[in-house]
Amino acid sequence: MAGQCGNSSRWKRFLWPVIGLTAISISFWLLTKELRGMSWHVLWLDLRAIPSQHWLMILICTLGCYLILAAYDGLALQHLHKKVGYLFIALCSLSSYALSHTLGASAFTGAVIRYRAYSTKGLSAAEVGVLATFCSLTFALGVMMLLGALYLLVPALDDRFSTLLSGPTVRWIAFGLLALVIFYLIGSALKLPDLIIRNFRISYPSLSIALKQVVVAPVELFFAGGILYFALPALGNPGYFVVLGVFVVGFTLALLSHAPGGIGVFELAVITALPEFPPETVLAALLVFRLCYFLIPLAIGLLTVAYFEHQQLKTVDAQPNDPPTP
Repeated sequence: MAGQCGNSSRWKRFLWPVIGLTAISISFWLLTKELRGMSWHVLWLDLRAIPSQHWLMILICTLGCYLILAAYDGLALQHLHKKVGYLFIALCSLSSYALSHTLGASAFTGAVIRYRAYSTKGLSAAEVGVLATFCSLTFALGVMMLLGALYLLVPALDDRFSTLLSGPTVRWIAFGLLALVIFYLIGSALKLPDLIIRNFRISYPSLSIALKQVVVAPVELFFAGGILYFALPALGNPGYFVVLGVFVVGFTLALLSHAPGGIGVFELAVITALPEFPPETVLAALLVFRLCYFLIPLAIGLLTVAYFEHQQLKTVDAQPNDPPTP
């Protein structure tokens, strides 16, 4: 039995990287077909054409994203009945999300950063595991609620991903997604038995926390979609809610692919779903999104982690040595 468990563990260790690399390879092959004949000069002109007021809105949306992402951790800590300062939560959240968004394998990379930080605040490994799973659940609730509402209220989204699913099928899925969110809220209100996700057991949060989850996550996605929306030209733009729907679908597919940063998968989905624009124009907007949502937070996150580890080393060095044993 021990040998079988070891083999299973090794298979799991290699499975997701293989899936991620496969997703990247297929996406890049399809993406090269989409971008065939692309002009780098036009791409540069599209980047330069973004108005200064739009750059301001892009930066505001980026700041809004990471302030709201901190609320994911804050709600999880409320659920665990743990008190941690907001600044610590915000910096820990930014670092964990910036690294997990960029490197992929978010369940692993985000949990490692969180454990290193929150263990200094008295959280056990099991509690950090629950916290990380709770944050993933909050994001999933936001995606389900937003996609369900958008596909029911914005008919222009129906044909954007018609190669994957037909309009009627998408609407039935939208109803199903909203039903799952409602069942979750009912479970919280009635205190139903625990949710079991993989190896983690999560008790339903109080109804007040559950309601905050289904509000906070869509707001974060509103800001994230705003980055892409303001990076696109106003002329020919299909509208904020269409761009938001395309963004949420593309970002979800990128996360499900397990490709590091969703690279290739995200670009392919968004370029395909926005045929109003030349590929160069959409690619320019996606480069802006990656700069603001991935690269700048990654740089801040790495500096934050480095500073945190430096402070931990100073704390260890400041501790007195054990007295010599007689």
